[in-house]
Amino acid sequence: MEYTAFGKKEIRVSKLGLGGAPLGGDYGPVTDEQVIEVIDRALELGINFIDTAPLYGKGESERRVGKALQGKREKVVLASKAVMRGEPYTYNNTIRSVEDSLKRIGTDYLDLIQMHELDESNMEIGMNETIPAFLKLKEQGKVRAIGVNSFNPALLLPFIRSGHIDSVQTFSRYMLIDYSAMDELLPTAREHGVSVINGSVLGMGLLAESPAPFIKKDSLLVKEAERRIKDLSFLRKTEPKGLIEPAMRFSLSSPDISVTLTGTTSLRSLALNASYCDGVGLSQDDMERLLSLFPGQPLIW
Repeated sequence: MEYTAFGKKEIRVSKLGLGGAPLGGDYGPVTDEQVIEVIDRALELGINFIDTAPLYGKGESERRVGKALQGKREKVVLASKAVMRGEPYTYNNTIRSVEDSLKRIGTDYLDLIQMHELDESNMEIGMNETIPAFLKLKEQGKVRAIGVNSFNPALLLPFIRSGHIDSVQTFSRYMLIDYSAMDELLPTAREHGVSVINGSVLGMGLLAESPAPFIKKDSLLVKEAERRIKDLSFLRKTEPKGLIEPAMRFSLSSPDISVTLTGTTSLRSLALNASYCDGVGLSQDDMERLLSLFPGQPLIW
């Protein structure tokens, strides 16, 4: 397992992190016992970064993570988010959301708190309500670092430049069929010393040949993704779902990505993804060929 310094406090984190949405049952039924087993195995593999949210399973992911970490809290860098989708991102709601998360998890502090789904709110509320609430919680010792999440990388740029945050998280924007995060997000984060968390490196399952149900409904997107995937035949491994390994290595080996998230309840998938965190990326020739395919061309979702 490789590790890196995270945020302005340079917290030591594994470059592979465990995503919390599947732990809440968002991708299928899961039990408390399964989550405990997955988290125990993640710790054995050297993964020390866990990313959850009140949205995942409507609090179930946080509760299960907390249960699995009883007696082990100090072994992990624990990240969560605020607020729940559908609620205003006001100062008071943000404070309440984090306090509720702490209770569900059963911890006194979070290593990282993130504004969840900036796309569902706006920059003004984030800057004037959510971030000030995070700063107050940080002053109280209830959070150690502050981040902002968004699907749209452009929305994150003002927060990076504000000097108030330690990290940003985006998803499906640094992967084999859409690496548009390279255009502005990654260079800006690097310039300002802000860490980047990369989610959904398999494009909501597209690169794993099992797209999420809501993705299947977008026929235009699926068609374009399939066209791009055909161009990646030179990267495909011989085993089933042969683009998973190159997709993971693409993200894990990037010096601009602090944490690559794997969202799984499968012990086998967890171990495989951990095995790719060995510092070996794509060959120079493959990397150059890949980056010549879709420059400046984000997918159309």
